[in-house]
Amino acid sequence: MAETQADSGSPVSPEAEQAGTQPAGADGAVAGANVPVTGADGAVAEVASAGVTSAGVASAGVTSAGVAEPVLAAEEYEPASYEASPPFTADPPPTGAIHHVELWVPNLDKAITSWGWLLTALGYRMFQDWPGGRSWQAGHSYIVVEQSPARTASRHDRCRPGLNHLAFHVETRELVDELTREAQLHGWQLMFTDQHPFAGGPQHYAAYLENSDGYEVELVGH
Repeated sequence: MAETQADSGSPVSPEAEQAGTQPAGADGAVAGANVPVTGADGAVAEVASAGVTSAGVASAGVTSAGVAEPVLAAEEYEPASYEASPPFTADPPPTGAIHHVELWVPNLDKAITSWGWLLTALGYRMFQDWPGGRSWQAGHSYIVVEQSPARTASRHDRCRPGLNHLAFHVETRELVDELTREAQLHGWQLMFTDQHPFAGGPQHYAAYLENSDGYEVELVGH
């Protein structure tokens, strides 16, 4: 609820007070999200409600004195941008749950093409975006692809010690088939084609996919 009198003695405009009590509309937008506020110097500033914008820049807040706080320019903000979504779900994760997985890739643009499509198709949302990497989030966990200058190889080798593959649940076998077809348009190739979709055993319906950087994923149908 907006206060009718700011701490400094400068009144908040009736429009600002009314906007603070507006319910969300049918489209999810909050009425009066841009609130005209009278500052201590008498100037009127229109500021967005507090939060993170789709451009990834924290929007301005309003101090207890009713003065708009400055908004950072995009070029002053690192990482470059964040999606307008909360970093985690409301309930705390259980101990031992995966926080995030970070994959170092030789080419970020290629990784965004293959990993970005796959993770989005699996229900992840784009979470972080900065000049050297990007991440996608589902629930409490997120997956990062990063083109680090500290890499010591140009291609991932799943047969060496380290990560062999990532496996994801898929709701139905039909969806596994659909994703397998579409994956081949986004930089992924089907592995073990002569045994597909039972390469993991007669009761294990799954697609094994590999991208051009050598990373393997497994889509397990239920």
